[in-house]
Amino acid sequence: MPQLEEHSDKIVVEVAEKFDPASYYEQAAGRLVIDPQQAKVEFGETLASMLKLSPDGSTILWPQPTDDPNDPQNWSDRRKALHLLVITLAACIPDFDSGIGIASIFGLAQTYSTTTGVINNLTSNWSIFLLGWGGIFWVMLVRRYGRLPVLFWTQARIFLRSFCSAGITVFALAFLVGATFSPDLATFAGMRCLTAFFGTCPQVTGLYIVTDIFPFHLQARKLNIWTFGFIISPFLSPFAFGFLVARTSWRWAYGIGSFYSAIVVLLIGLFMEETQVVYTSLPILMYDRHLDPDQRRILPGVQYRLETLIGITGYKMGKYRSRWSEIIWACLNVVWRPQFFLVAFFETFVFGFSVGVNVTNVVFMGSPPPVGFGFSQFGVAGAYATPILAVILGELGGRFLNDRIMNFTVRKNKGIFEAESRLWQLLIGRAYCRACYAAMPLFICGFLTLGAGVQHLNKIAFILGWGIAEVAVMVNTVAIYAYCNDCFPRRQGEISALLNLARVLGGFSVAYFQVPWATKSGGIQTFGVEAAIVMGLFLLGVPTVQLKGRYFRVRDNIMI
Repeated sequence: MPQLEEHSDKIVVEVAEKFDPASYYEQAAGRLVIDPQQAKVEFGETLASMLKLSPDGSTILWPQPTDDPNDPQNWSDRRKALHLLVITLAACIPDFDSGIGIASIFGLAQTYSTTTGVINNLTSNWSIFLLGWGGIFWVMLVRRYGRLPVLFWTQARIFLRSFCSAGITVFALAFLVGATFSPDLATFAGMRCLTAFFGTCPQVTGLYIVTDIFPFHLQARKLNIWTFGFIISPFLSPFAFGFLVARTSWRWAYGIGSFYSAIVVLLIGLFMEETQVVYTSLPILMYDRHLDPDQRRILPGVQYRLETLIGITGYKMGKYRSRWSEIIWACLNVVWRPQFFLVAFFETFVFGFSVGVNVTNVVFMGSPPPVGFGFSQFGVAGAYATPILAVILGELGGRFLNDRIMNFTVRKNKGIFEAESRLWQLLIGRAYCRACYAAMPLFICGFLTLGAGVQHLNKIAFILGWGIAEVAVMVNTVAIYAYCNDCFPRRQGEISALLNLARVLGGFSVAYFQVPWATKSGGIQTFGVEAAIVMGLFLLGVPTVQLKGRYFRVRDNIMI
């Protein structure tokens, strides 16, 4: 008997040594053991004792940090917070720049002797369209060459190419200031579109960085901050620059936007670090820092910093990363999965109609009755304080909802987290959150109130409806990003790129039909039909994912 017990203990130790936390984190794909006590049941006491916990000892850390101090999961809170701040500021750029066109729409129409409709259709809509497709392209380079160099060069090109039309020849001249000095509408439209294509990189890199540096139980909260940046940004520029263009040329607005891009490029160059982890066949875990992957030697700080920033280190590390054949097909490998496609198609219209509202509301506000309210430029600018406040409220509410729902469902499931619990905040869940409002009732209420305000030219209804709808969009978007991230723990870039494309495809075309439709049939019908479409997709997709999501995830793990 003693020999049998000794043999049994030996087997347990061998199993523990073979346990790979990284593989478990990937294969679990939406089902994670969070409670240390439950880990003893799932893995056995030997394995459970090896798992690293949060500082208070109440939560298992996923992914499991290594013992290497260079592991981004082991960074200090201050270092992580700085990276989150910079990537959030960078994620603001594409929609912020797009929003400058909203503030400048009447000035642009006057400068180029055309109508606001032509400006919207030729510049705003197509630049929004390219925001989505740019993400698909950049995520491929990010996976191969790293987060930092691709992020740096895409943002640097936006700024540096600014001087193109001013007559200064500079390598990688930036497109945004090219728009500032554009002599004609065709040049301006081209610069706007190129700015959008390059600028979208932070909106697909941010999810990578958040999951690289933060453990699972904090990711939704940090995603709330990152998504807050690119959701609020298209409202900030019309609010700030609307007052400016009322007194001076619209070119000043684009010039200030270029300086903002320059500040972000400077912050990336000075403070951002490569966060991508590279697993190799070597007996060590390699990070893209302080190490020459060819000579296996430590690099001096300045040399390493420069080589990592401009992409030399990323190029050398490329041979340890995913193959091009895998990278090119990665988005297609994700998009057809039912647990992604159903919620992404739903998000297409939720966020898409929000994009359309942001583009067309300026027309409703600035046009004289009976089409619009006839606001002055100061009035239009001031009205954009409403969605700004709404997104802030949505961020605070979404943070509370995410944490409360996750903690409740983990307790209910005896220490195990299931990804589908993220979706409860899309509707009123009495068992989960009695005191909180949720996204879908708010979305319907907001769009119907907004439509009534447009149809009856009621300013109070217009403002309230707009604000309520944006709160719903904020809460919904965080839930979708968090759920998809949980389901595909190593496909954050593809998730970001596809969701970015989805929201863009849903929104860029709305400006073509929303104003004529509302003028002909009334705002209640226009916004009411849009709300009905969203609610219909919600009822078709979200309950299906909640009921069958675990089956889809387990099946996909077997297939992959």
